[in-house]
Amino acid sequence: MSIKVKSAGLATSVQDLGRPGYYNLGIPLSGGMDRFSLRVANMLVGNDEGAAVLETVFLGPELEFNQDAVVAVTGADLPPKIDGELQTSWTSLTVKAGQTLSFDFLKAGARAYIAVSGGIDVPLALGSRSTYTLGALGGFEGRNLAEGDVLPVGQSNANSEAGKFVPADLRRLPGNPAELRMLPDIYWHRLTEKSQQQFLDDTWKVAPEADRIGYRFRGGKPMEFVEREQPFGAGSDPSNIVDSCYPYGSIQIPGGTEPIVLHRDAVSGGGYFMAGTVISADMDLIGQLQPNTDVRFIAVDMQTALAARHERQELLSKVRTSLD
Repeated sequence: MSIKVKSAGLATSVQDLGRPGYYNLGIPLSGGMDRFSLRVANMLVGNDEGAAVLETVFLGPELEFNQDAVVAVTGADLPPKIDGELQTSWTSLTVKAGQTLSFDFLKAGARAYIAVSGGIDVPLALGSRSTYTLGALGGFEGRNLAEGDVLPVGQSNANSEAGKFVPADLRRLPGNPAELRMLPDIYWHRLTEKSQQQFLDDTWKVAPEADRIGYRFRGGKPMEFVEREQPFGAGSDPSNIVDSCYPYGSIQIPGGTEPIVLHRDAVSGGGYFMAGTVISADMDLIGQLQPNTDVRFIAVDMQTALAARHERQELLSKVRTSLD
C-alpha cells in the first residue's frame, strides 16, 4: 500500500518516538514534538504506539490513498476531510482507495499527527523512522514531504478498525496562558534573586522563531546576572559558560533577554547557561504552542516533576482502556 502526496502542507514529516542513544554523538532524539498525541493516533488505528506517523504544522497535506485504510488525526485541532467532507478528529476513520485526505483551517494548537493503519513504512535509520532534517537523516529521504512523494505503508493488523473515539477529557492541549513547569538548573545561580523571581513572574510570548530545534520567547524583562570573573574557556557575555551538555527542554537565555527552550532536534551542547529544564510531562505542550501565545514558567521540584510524569502515564493508560 502507498499514499501519494498531492500537496505537502507545511513542514510535514515522518516521525515516530525518536532515536534515543545517539545524543552523545550530536544526533538528537527527533521524533514527535507531541508524543502523547502521536501515541494516541497510533492507538486509534491499531498500530504499535511507536509506529511512524506524519507530523504536520499549521497547514495539513493532501494525501491520496491507493488502497482502503484506517486513519486518525490527533493533536492540534486541524479538522480532517475525506474527499472534501469534514470528519472528526481523535477518531479512527475509513479512507477508501482513490479517496483523498485533506484538512480544513487550523482552529487550535500547532501540530497534528496523522496515523495510518500499518504505519508509514520508510526505512529505519539508527533504529528510527523519524526525520532529522538538519542531518538529512531518516524519514522520507531525510527531508520534509514534497508534492509528488509516494509514501510506503505497512501491513494493517486485526486491531485496525474505524469508529474508535477519544473523548475530550482524555486529550491534552496547552491552556491560555500556557504553563510550563521547570526544574531550576545548576546554572540558576547565575541570575540574581531579583531576576530569578522576575523570570517566573513575567508572562512571555512565543516568538516566530519556534520550530523543532527550539522555541524562543519574548516579552519579559532582561535578566541580571551575578557578577563574576570570566571563566577560562567561556565567552565574555554573562550568559556564557564553559561548554556544557544540553538536556531536552533546557532553557537558555542568550544575553539574558529571550529564553529558548530546546526541543526534539536540538543540539547536544554549547556555551550558554541554562536557567532550568522544562519537565518531560510538559514538553508535548510546547509543540502545540502558536506564535504570540502567552506562556508562564513555573518552578517545581523533582518530586512534582516525577508526579507529573506519572499523571501523564496514567492519562495514556486511560486512553488505552477507553479504546479497548
